[in-house]
Amino acid sequence: MRLLHTSDWHLGRAFHRVNMLGAQAEFIGHLVSTVREHAVDAVVVSGDVYDRAVPPLAAVELFDDALHRLADLGVPTVMISGNHDSARRLGVGAGLIDRAGIHLRTEPAACGTPVVLQDAFGDVAFYGLPYLEPALVKDEFGVEKPGHEAVLAAAMDRVRADLATRARGTRSVVLAHAFVTGGEASDSERDITVGGVAAVPSGVFDGVDYAALGHLHGCQTITERVRYSGSPLPYSFSEADHRKTMWLVDLDAEGAVTAERVDCPVPRALARLRGTLEELLADPGLARHEEAWVEATLTDAVRPADPMARLTERFPHTLSLVFDPERAPDDPEVSYAKRLAGRSDQEIAEDFVAHVRGAGPDMDEQGVLRDAFDAVRADEAVKEVAR
Repeated sequence: MRLLHTSDWHLGRAFHRVNMLGAQAEFIGHLVSTVREHAVDAVVVSGDVYDRAVPPLAAVELFDDALHRLADLGVPTVMISGNHDSARRLGVGAGLIDRAGIHLRTEPAACGTPVVLQDAFGDVAFYGLPYLEPALVKDEFGVEKPGHEAVLAAAMDRVRADLATRARGTRSVVLAHAFVTGGEASDSERDITVGGVAAVPSGVFDGVDYAALGHLHGCQTITERVRYSGSPLPYSFSEADHRKTMWLVDLDAEGAVTAERVDCPVPRALARLRGTLEELLADPGLARHEEAWVEATLTDAVRPADPMARLTERFPHTLSLVFDPERAPDDPEVSYAKRLAGRSDQEIAEDFVAHVRGAGPDMDEQGVLRDAFDAVRADEAVKEVAR
């Protein structure tokens, strides 16, 4: 069976001040063409269809168009909700849409109930594991202390239990939206850390033939059977080095996996430039970036006059301008944001405690801080679901 694995469309999201709806529509057209041209048997979409729980009308209309075009092809599509989606909204009408071959899986309780498709070699069971917010699903899965690994492992236990009841030789595909150990994150993914831990081990997916992952925006191979498709379009400058693709995955009669990448159309290249204003304006080696979307970081000791206006004369698609004079890391003038870059909420809070009282928190106090952050995150998740 040939699968097309994609995820993280983030319909309705902009790139800085650029409306991406046109590029997203172009991607949908490319997706449909790829399904047709490569004789795809099933499409899997691993979450974050929308960028937010209540998407703009134009994004909903684009999604509706995508569903109609996929249904018209007669190729089954399996989708799950991600952490940006409202699972309840995305899942409205799922039972009816099933009849058109579009299978929306947004209910955690249905993790062990697959969509079963057939090819010349027999059945392939597709298990949809929507994004599982630990605080909200711990009771459903009987998990005492919520965490991503615990709830995902419990969901996979249901998958394996169901798979064990099926005919010998049934192949299996799991769709999941999670941060798996070994994956490389970017700035555009929403933090899903719980209890100080965001990642789960890839071994949680043992026992299935292919795990089609969503959440991380870079196309990545965790193992031969566990892969991220990444987002089809860039949503932050941290993705400047990404090659935006989908996975074309073949499952043979024994469930062995072969996969190749299919490039996605992107409207412009991304470039992150750093130097003094005069260096950026004069360097001939930067000519290749003149039509790119540009993030420029200026290192001038003194802020130059009209830097954006001058930059856009050479780089007309400059979207982000950062002023970051070269200074030693311990220089008191180094910005607060720079000192905090790449640090978790937990680490920042622990440093604050150490700064205030002269000693960092002990293990019990670290636990109190973790519980507090988890409680806030759970409360935000409940509010998001209720919207």
